[in-house]
Amino acid sequence: MKKKILVKGPALSRSGYGEQTRFALRALRAYEEYLDIYLLNIPWGTTGFILADTEEYHWLEELMFKTEAHVRRGDGSVVPARQAFDISLQVTIPNEFERIAPINIGYTAGIETTKVAPIWLAKGNDMDKLIVVSNHSKQVYETGTCIARNNDTGEEKTDYRCETPIEVISYAVRNFEPESIEGFKLDYDFNFITVAQWGPRKNLDSTIRWFVEEFSNDEVGLVVKTNMAKDSLIDRRYVFDSLRRLLSLYPDRKCKIYLLHGTLTDGNMMWLYQHKKVKGMISLSHGEGFGLPLFEAAYNGVPLITTNWSGQTDFINMPNKNGKMRPHIAKVKYSLQPVQPEVVWKDVIEADSMWAYPIEASAKSVMREVYKNHGRFKAQARRLQKWVLKNFTEKEKYAAFAELIISKEEIEMSNQIEEMFKDLSI
Repeated sequence: MKKKILVKGPALSRSGYGEQTRFALRALRAYEEYLDIYLLNIPWGTTGFILADTEEYHWLEELMFKTEAHVRRGDGSVVPARQAFDISLQVTIPNEFERIAPINIGYTAGIETTKVAPIWLAKGNDMDKLIVVSNHSKQVYETGTCIARNNDTGEEKTDYRCETPIEVISYAVRNFEPESIEGFKLDYDFNFITVAQWGPRKNLDSTIRWFVEEFSNDEVGLVVKTNMAKDSLIDRRYVFDSLRRLLSLYPDRKCKIYLLHGTLTDGNMMWLYQHKKVKGMISLSHGEGFGLPLFEAAYNGVPLITTNWSGQTDFINMPNKNGKMRPHIAKVKYSLQPVQPEVVWKDVIEADSMWAYPIEASAKSVMREVYKNHGRFKAQARRLQKWVLKNFTEKEKYAAFAELIISKEEIEMSNQIEEMFKDLSI
């Protein structure tokens, strides 16, 4: 008998957690022979929604309608999830985890700092299993501790930690047919690209400012794909005004900034990464749960300018001839320092946690080096591309993820039961 699994996550959101939810659903879909999949779509912050005439989008819609029909009784009341489903897979930040089914699995990305909030430890212990997207996330989660008090006995535990097993499944390479962006033109032959939401963690202000200061007298461009929250006209105006104010400080610059705002397809992004005039990807964020834009640039063979810290270390480091893992990037130096006061977020980003601060002089020097010696970094990027394409396949990652939900032993037992019933029907 198929196990009923409820996936709770922002499946239609244009966000990292949205893509994470869709990754999980794609993985489970390959095992529909053994799993009966349901979907509870939730919003994610103020991000926009996907509305696309694609097979996957219509499948997600069908799952949501199917879920509504499954839990709704004839009198209009709702069947409790614990009765309606065997497993819940919750794709969100850990402070939102709940025990809503007999078996509950938390699937999270959000550890971009050096510390998890105490409630994450408690909520993690409420889960039967935890899945994260990078070894950085796993390490920070596993080593996190806090002081906990038993409300019944008053007893204090000074090293309370998450004891639920934590597994790592990273994203998979996805192949799309490149689709050109109508009207988009690059004036110079050498351009960098950065893909980041305009906010404190992504450090986009510094990225643009340092680029402009370094290439003020050069015919070099920077493509900036960004938004602040959604892809609306209002959001575009905020982004445009912010960019205009920043660039007004450099009226005589020769370098150029190209703003891309709004919905782009996966094919559009592949076209950008593969554009003959796009020579490198810049990511100077303070921390990543995984770093999807960097990952996409890596498997498209784009040289990467970034730090060797946080989630991206899982795919920017590959073995050398001696088998030792080495970063294949144009490496920007950084220092670990406390997060900015304005980003502190109760139960998510702790005030005493730290993340990476790219060093300005290093970032500028590395950008210049990639510009001057592009052939060397392109050769390095091709080696990394080959390694990523081999080790992050959809088949491998989807299978690894699905086997954390339904084990090989359960699949074998299901097959045996099916064969037994076949024999009985004869």
